[in-house]
Amino acid sequence: MTERSIAGGHACAYRRMGADPVRGLWKLRRLTDREREVFLLVGTGAGNRHLARELGITERTVKAHIARIVEKLEQQTRLQVAVLAVLAHEQLCSDPRCEDHETGVPPRFSVTAAA
Repeated sequence: MTERSIAGGHACAYRRMGADPVRGLWKLRRLTDREREVFLLVGTGAGNRHLARELGITERTVKAHIARIVEKLEQQTRLQVAVLAVLAHEQLCSDPRCEDHETGVPPRFSVTAAA
């Protein structure tokens, strides 16, 4: 935490930046089934080439899907879409064996306070 952020009265980074990634999750209804599949895969951090192989499509088609997803979700970058994908994973993932469904909270977010 910087002195500047404390002095401004906004300790929360989201408030300071005027961002709330979760607020836009309702826009996921705008996506087609294929776009949702691409959306979830973008959240894994994989590049376009890897996504194309996984989906059995060309990189150009992956780029087109991502561009439409960015537009439909009213985001500015692929990174913002990836963050939303991680936040929405439990909500959209249809795999009943997924660990996120069993615990309700992904293990990667189970953080204990540092001493």
